[in-house]
Amino acid sequence: MDFLVQGVEFFHKGGFVMYILLLCSIFVVAIGVERGFYFKRSDSGRKFAENFCELMAEEKSSEAKKLADTTNGDLAGILYQAMIKQSKNNEKIGSYLEIQSGVALSKMRKRLYYLNVIVTMAPLLGLLGTISGMISAFSIFNLESGQAMAITGGVGEALIATAMGLCVAIIALAVHSYFAQRLENIVTDMEQCFSVVEAYKEQVIHRATA
Repeated sequence: MDFLVQGVEFFHKGGFVMYILLLCSIFVVAIGVERGFYFKRSDSGRKFAENFCELMAEEKSSEAKKLADTTNGDLAGILYQAMIKQSKNNEKIGSYLEIQSGVALSKMRKRLYYLNVIVTMAPLLGLLGTISGMISAFSIFNLESGQAMAITGGVGEALIATAMGLCVAIIALAVHSYFAQRLENIVTDMEQCFSVVEAYKEQVIHRATA
């Protein structure tokens, strides 16, 4: 309980900027939770991509199609629809994969930009709070009245805003990096799966014209 009271006291000593940084931290947590649930629904997983590519390499297209149909996620859904369209029109499959993957990746990148903004903005807000606090501390500068200790304490309190800003930026950077890495893995999985689908399409066309 004492720790909580002390934390509230430190928060108020940081100045008005602390409230903005608090909102930024809540925003970071909200984005992290929301993106976490979204990626859980939308990511088909690396295991799916590996199994799908193996089946297509072995020319087991029916099994690969069934695997895509029974797996959740955007990549599985795109591949399943692509294989249905492939049986009807081989010429349009490439453009379909490109458009649908672009739409899916755009939805996954949604709100991640805000994290990048907070990573840059939070330390600047903390620095603003510190400068504001130091201005207030030095405004009472009067050595003849014995105000040196008051100045030292004011500077110490002003640095709370900088510390808070750095903490928020570090958390935002960690969350952004995590989802950026997941997104990079999904892009790699898409490229691998799309390449084997395109290769299979070329084989079908070559056999049909042979």
